[in-house]
Amino acid sequence: MLRIKITVVERTFNQEITEEYGSESFLAGRGNGPCARFADGQVFILERMSKPEGFCDWAWADIHREIRTVAFGGGFPWVNTPRAAITCCTDGMKPVVFKIEMTEDT
Repeated sequence: MLRIKITVVERTFNQEITEEYGSESFLAGRGNGPCARFADGQVFILERMSKPEGFCDWAWADIHREIRTVAFGGGFPWVNTPRAAITCCTDGMKPVVFKIEMTEDT
């Protein structure tokens, strides 16, 4: 059975940008450090095109285009693995990088 695998490659943190543009409430709350919603190396397996439980709504909206491309057999010429994508959410302060790939269970 073919499935889509989403792997959290890396959570990043733009401290200088966050300090300059983050609101006071953001900085006082969860403004220091990378996104706490995900963990580096975390894996999500899609059996349908539905957002996995616990997946960030904003990140899902950002990477859904690449998920559809891979799911329908496409790929990206700048990625060295066929039927795969490297993409990220658009959070400018705490972007998360994802690998999306087609897998096959045996």
